Amino acid sequence: MPTTPPTALTPYLTPDHYRLWHEADVFAAEFIAPRVERMEASPHKVERRIAQLMAEQGWFGVTIPEQYGGMAAGHVARTVLIHRSGVVSAATAAMLQASLIPAGAVQLWGTVEQKTQWLPQAAGGTLLFSIAVTEPQAGGHIGGIETVAERDGNWWVITGSKVHIGNSHLAGLHVVVARTAPPGVSASQALTAFLVEHDRKGLTRQRHRPGLGLHGFTVGHLRLDRVRIPVANVLGDVGQGLFVAQSSSILYGRPNLTAVSLGIHEALVETTAQWLRSRPRYDGHLSDLPVVRDRLGGMQARLQIAQGSAYQAVHLLDRGLPCDSQLIGAKHTGHELAAASARDAMELHGARALDGDYLLQRLFRDIQYTYPPAGTGEFQRIHLAKTALGEAEIEWSERLAAA
Repeated sequence: MPTTPPTALTPYLTPDHYRLWHEADVFAAEFIAPRVERMEASPHKVERRIAQLMAEQGWFGVTIPEQYGGMAAGHVARTVLIHRSGVVSAATAAMLQASLIPAGAVQLWGTVEQKTQWLPQAAGGTLLFSIAVTEPQAGGHIGGIETVAERDGNWWVITGSKVHIGNSHLAGLHVVVARTAPPGVSASQALTAFLVEHDRKGLTRQRHRPGLGLHGFTVGHLRLDRVRIPVANVLGDVGQGLFVAQSSSILYGRPNLTAVSLGIHEALVETTAQWLRSRPRYDGHLSDLPVVRDRLGGMQARLQIAQGSAYQAVHLLDRGLPCDSQLIGAKHTGHELAAASARDAMELHGARALDGDYLLQRLFRDIQYTYPPAGTGEFQRIHLAKTALGEAEIEWSERLAAA
């Protein structure tokens, strides 16, 4: 049911954000919650209807300018939508966030023609996007990308494989990063981003395979066998693919995953508190025991820290202030704290936590998905160390504000 935002978030929320929070809660209760059980029972199927319903709300255009049909609501607003969806279904929140990342890349790096062609479709939800960077051998190591694009007159010919592509079976347009320079050239000059339509000859998707969690959400495998695209489909300049990937990850990927973690975290605390209040023990309930309250209090403390970190970071982004470090830190903190609360929740539930049809098991599985994307914990801490040492390089938040 609709909730009231915590008072600690008041500095970051406008009246429009409060309305959006309420609308998202109502939408989640009416349209997402009734589908969760079916999604969990059918992990081999891709959920499509929820994506259509979110598209009808205009949510896929939450950060897209009004001139392209978007809501132009900003980055706090997208956090609200992902966060509130994630409380009810992390898989649904993942569908939303996965399309916002490549849409942001087109918004930041696209030509006027590309924006005019693609952003209205993204804003209206008639065409979902995906971003294809990760590879079978290189993983998330962008410098190790082996997918190759070769120039052939007015065309580029792309060959390679991409894995762990969010919304792979829903997307009609893929932002693909490929190598366009010979071996030995620095990654900062060797990669290029391309806009590849899903129906290009030579582009195939492996069938959807269920994963550990996020049932209903598709994280698939794309194969490109001499896929030909026109030179007009280059996103950014040739050789700027690393920057397209980095900026998308920091400005969109990390805060989006932070919001997914936050939704799961909130659900963990609510579910655990409800269980402890309702479970009889001695002359009262489990929630009356000091040792149990100590554990639950730790979960609540983590949730409050994660909330503040998530919303402060995107608030700074909306204000056009340098905040790359805050975005990175919020992603790292959000997952780490939620994962710790997930462990506490499992232990506080005892054997009940092991029941396959109980909500807690879904939450425990789903939180695992916010660790690897956009950089593992080690990767985040290395970036944060650069900030501590004064070695931070490009501030993508500043560039976004300038753009």
